[in-house]
Amino acid sequence: MRYMMLIYSKEVPDLSGRDYSGHRVLMEEAARQGVLVAAEPLAPPSTATTVRLADGKAMVTDGPFAETKEQLGGYYILDCANLDDAIDWAGKIWTACKRADSIEIRPMPGLPARVGT
Repeated sequence: MRYMMLIYSKEVPDLSGRDYSGHRVLMEEAARQGVLVAAEPLAPPSTATTVRLADGKAMVTDGPFAETKEQLGGYYILDCANLDDAIDWAGKIWTACKRADSIEIRPMPGLPARVGT
């Protein structure tokens, strides 16, 4: 099953000086083991655009969905054998990140096939 690992940390206004070498090593390991589906850092929350439904219309605002001291800084999508395997990988991500406060693991069960296909 695919799992999304959401990396949360305190907001860092400038990502230009970040050292991603630990993530590169981890992504190479995950690729060698055949579990890496995707992994990317995200731009800071100040770059976010949020769309909400208000009175049946889309309302667009600048900024993240919620005010918080933590930010979603990046993600991994890994194809793991089970939740225990995903938890092991989350520990490796946390170690590679060095700044993560938490790693949230979410199963990705996939969408059902479209009707008529």
